[in-house]
Amino acid sequence: MTAILSSVYKTPGVYVEEVPGGSRPIDAVGTSTVGFVGRAPDIEARVNVPTFIENFQSFARFYAVQNQTATPLALAVRGFFDNGGRRCCIVNEGTLGLTGGTFGKRQGLDALEEVDEVAIVCIPGHDDVASWEAAISHCEKMKDRIAILDGNAEISSLEALTRTATAVPARSVGGLKDDPVSQPQALRPRTSDGGYAAFYVPHIYVSNPFGDDVSKTVLAPPCGHIAGIYSRSDASRGVHKAPANEVIAGALGLKYSITAIEQGSLNEKGVNVLRMISGGLRVWGARTLAEQASPWRYINVRRTFMMIEESIQRGTAWVVFEPNDETLWKNIKRNIRAFLEQIYYSGALVGRTPDEAFYVKCDAENNPPDSVDAGFVVVDIGIAVVRPAEFIVFRIGQHAERAERTERAGGKDA
Repeated sequence: MTAILSSVYKTPGVYVEEVPGGSRPIDAVGTSTVGFVGRAPDIEARVNVPTFIENFQSFARFYAVQNQTATPLALAVRGFFDNGGRRCCIVNEGTLGLTGGTFGKRQGLDALEEVDEVAIVCIPGHDDVASWEAAISHCEKMKDRIAILDGNAEISSLEALTRTATAVPARSVGGLKDDPVSQPQALRPRTSDGGYAAFYVPHIYVSNPFGDDVSKTVLAPPCGHIAGIYSRSDASRGVHKAPANEVIAGALGLKYSITAIEQGSLNEKGVNVLRMISGGLRVWGARTLAEQASPWRYINVRRTFMMIEESIQRGTAWVVFEPNDETLWKNIKRNIRAFLEQIYYSGALVGRTPDEAFYVKCDAENNPPDSVDAGFVVVDIGIAVVRPAEFIVFRIGQHAERAERTERAGGKDA
């Protein structure tokens, strides 16, 4: 070492060297970029070419032609920006469909696999079983995004929304297909065990952005407006805040009016309802399509975990090929703890202290010699994410103490 220093420093003096620090900050990834897949007004515009836009004027310039009829995609994108959305990626499926393609020429949802920035997926204009399945499967595969799914524009009954729709009719005991006409209608997407999808009803009325009569009211899927609310809530409160009890900007009315009593059975099945509350059209639900008892039943919990997981994954990429020893383990633990402390102080985690809200373990106990020899570094992390106050219960009863005192006072006066 002395020989090396002697070869570098020859003139007497004071020298300052910059030495890489052991701490490598982990930055939180974005959570509100939306990937829209649908049919554009100009059906031939940029087909299956993922394109980022930051305002509705850009969408109109790229994907619409004069006097073109508004499509569900156009209505959803405008609703996104009207409700606080800032950036989205558009995939015009054209006439090719929601999925498919080949390597290097992916189409529809498959084209979004190449876009890491996407954290929310919307498929406006697609409210059938196959489309729901495609979107849910896409998000479950990617594990870094959640699908916002639209219910059918026409709802036969509220009970139908509690039944899971399937592409293949059920078979009877005798092995023969049941009569499709006699099958009770089912209008709910399948369960996503990991909570990678959220489902909203009903459709909403909005003004028409295109065509000769821009004042005409048209029916729109709610996904774009909801995605904008996700983005708005993330910016104002953080991803840990449930994107509910928020006013839907640009919504002029609802296709169906659903009461508080009627919503009860829907909420249990993960069906989020848009309702008229306190003089405004609001999102009145914060559930995913996970089972009611699942730890992933709340949208904000699912999205917060996705943000933390992806942030840690990207922020620790430097670890790959580093010497796998105790020094590395301490550096990993220190960096992750510093990141989770930031998340804790933002209000996203539950606990009186950081140690109650999370733990990070990376030492010789969970990295034994055989694991190290195999090239693995194992880090165990536990976090407690806040749950929304979904049910506010006030327990009110009559208090008899004042009445008793009054009666006693009257007795004395007598």
